Amino acid sequence: MARIVHCRRYGENLEGLERPPLPGAKGRDIFDNVSKKAWLEWQGHQTMLINEKHLSLMDPEARKYLMVEMEKFLAGEDFDQVEGYVPPNE
Repeated sequence: MARIVHCRRYGENLEGLERPPLPGAKGRDIFDNVSKKAWLEWQGHQTMLINEKHLSLMDPEARKYLMVEMEKFLAGEDFDQVEGYVPPNE
């Protein structure tokens, strides 16, 4: 049986992650409050940001930027988009 969480991004009860995606308190918070659906969407968006903005994960500023954007994305706030990106129609 899938673990259910009240997703911070979607404001509804959805399937949760199988384990915390990050170490420490931040990972536990995501595990407890973010759905699997929202996390997978963030991973796709993060990949797009890394590729299109040519971010290096070796750069502490790039990692800090991604953490800030992750917080905004998972909270359902306005987050940084790639210039010129138009999301597909659903």
